[in-house]
Parts: sequence; C-alpha cells; structure tokens
Amino acid sequence: MTKRVQVILEEEDAARFKAQASSESKSLSAWLRDAGKRVLELDRNKRRLTDAASLRKFFKECNEQERGKEPDWEIQKKLILEGYRLRNI
Repeated sequence: MTKRVQVILEEEDAARFKAQASSESKSLSAWLRDAGKRVLELDRNKRRLTDAASLRKFFKECNEQERGKEPDWEIQKKLILEGYRLRNI
C-alpha cells in the first residue's frame, strides 16, 4: 500500500533537489524517497557506543588503524605559539 505525503520546502531547496533528481534521471518523488531511505540506512548502521565494552572495542579498532608515532606535545605547543607570534607582528 502506498501513502501520499506532502513535503513543504523552501523554494531554493526544492529547486536544488529537483535539479539533483533530474541529473540522476529520477522524479523528485523518487529522489526524495531514496534520500530518506539512505538517511535511515546510515542511522541504522551507526555504531552505538552504549556500554564500556563497545567503547573499549571502538578505541582498540582506532588504535589498530593508526600508523606512525604521535608528535611530541611540547614541540607542537611551541609551533602553535610561534605561529601566533608571527601572525601578530
């Protein structure tokens, strides 16, 4: 069963959406439907960090993706301060 839904848009947004739909050879209705489905799919696939175990797993995966060594923080602070001083001369 299908259902008709009315969507109120600013003129500029409606024009942009219609142009994009046209460039994808879709009707505005089909494009809006597909865009809505994409948003729902992205939300469904979001990682939920709802407990300590999922948070630990997340940081472990992040650490495994990192390469190299982090720069020394004291050196970074000096570089930042030097940049501010040079800009304010």
